[in-house]
Amino acid sequence: MRHVLRNGLIPVVTTLGPALAALITGTIIVENVFGVPGMGYLFIQSITARDYPVIMGTTLFYAFFVVLGNLLVDVTYGVVDPRIKAG
Repeated sequence: MRHVLRNGLIPVVTTLGPALAALITGTIIVENVFGVPGMGYLFIQSITARDYPVIMGTTLFYAFFVVLGNLLVDVTYGVVDPRIKAG
């Protein structure tokens, strides 16, 4: 069971990384469609108002979480399969 689970978790972790990034950045669309006040709604409002510092700040905020999600996926690869860590 241990050997099968380690090899079986690699594709799961691979798909969870982009899914996590899509979940975080998808809030931009969801908040805009439903009118929920949040970071995504602020982002869209700042684009229409041409508020460049807010646009850059929210872009940096979302990019940070996407990079953090990818980093967690890479670290999880090393935990799941120690052979990947050696490479």
